[in-house]
Amino acid sequence: MTSLRRRFRRYVCQTSPHPIGLEIDRASGSYLYTTDGKAYLDFISGIGVANIGHTNRAVVKAVKTQAERYLHVMVYGEYIQSPQVELATRLAQCLPKNLSQVYFTNSGTEANEGALKLAKKWTGRKRLISFEGSFHGDTHGACSVTGREIYRKPFEPLLPGVAFLPFNDLDALKQIDDSVAAVITEPIQGEGGMRIPDDRFLPALRARCTEAGALLIFDEVQTGFGRTGKLFAMEHSETVPDILTVAKSMGGGMPLGAFISSPAIMKSLSVDPPLSHVTTFGGHPVCCAAGLASLNFIVENDLPGRAKMMGEKLQAALRKLGRECDAIRAVRGKGLMIGLELASPEQTARFVQRCLKAGLILGWTLHTNTVVRIAPPLTLSEKDLREGLRIIEKALKK
Repeated sequence: MTSLRRRFRRYVCQTSPHPIGLEIDRASGSYLYTTDGKAYLDFISGIGVANIGHTNRAVVKAVKTQAERYLHVMVYGEYIQSPQVELATRLAQCLPKNLSQVYFTNSGTEANEGALKLAKKWTGRKRLISFEGSFHGDTHGACSVTGREIYRKPFEPLLPGVAFLPFNDLDALKQIDDSVAAVITEPIQGEGGMRIPDDRFLPALRARCTEAGALLIFDEVQTGFGRTGKLFAMEHSETVPDILTVAKSMGGGMPLGAFISSPAIMKSLSVDPPLSHVTTFGGHPVCCAAGLASLNFIVENDLPGRAKMMGEKLQAALRKLGRECDAIRAVRGKGLMIGLELASPEQTARFVQRCLKAGLILGWTLHTNTVVRIAPPLTLSEKDLREGLRIIEKALKK
């Protein structure tokens, strides 16, 4: 055991009994390289972060340039900082007109926290609704609206006034009434098993929220920035929320998130009292510079279009493999956000470990124990796609 590995075990808090434990030396494109000289093809992108590939040159250049100008200078919203202004402007240009004012955060969890507070502040209401199987973060507020008891139970009591409806159930939407401040949902449930709602569900949810006067929050922390074959997953259903939350790939590898709404709704955070929601490091100028470079790279290189094309190829290959292999129960996804469902938890664990040993990193958790998450960089090459499929096929048929 290396000294670094020993100190990792001793001084870095462990969040699982058996961490993956790759000792990273460097990363580039679709690959991670470890200190023992091995290369790993990354088919999970740091859980959906590396949409533009690892160590993208445009982002590295932006980080270096901004770091030489200034780092943190003041808490959020007090000084005019060009990286924040330029990124907010560019985001607004890519979104529907009502989503034109941005509050930057450090993460997706913080973005969801801010969105929930904003909804309560704007509506004056207390109740929140989420969906079974959802995941919105690990802080108390975000955990309160996460629709999986395994995450909530150890930390109860959490926020009161939260109800969970079955996902993709049109009849359940009748329970949204005029006591509800906000309904929060992922357009596609990620941690819940890559669950895609029927075409009618999100438009019906939008209509019901409008009728009840509740704000609709779309959590696009995982689905945003090209992952599903559109710049944002809400575009598939042409459904526009009142508040949008984003993070993960937003910063091109740097920690960055945001909640986005209309100026009228956002204004409620600046009055009664002023400074209703404040962050010290949210919108860090280096992260915003990275975020702008990343967004420009995504748009200029049509990475949503590439995600659609490569995702169709990958899903078709997996479905073909499923017809040849009894282990595969289902293939679900949009773009390069794919869920591969296997027959049993034990089989799934063995499959992921075999792939890792062969140099392919896939996503899998004990809490969604038969679904393998596949989310490679949107810059994935045809050659690397074939290599990943070769490893997957060999691991399944072993």
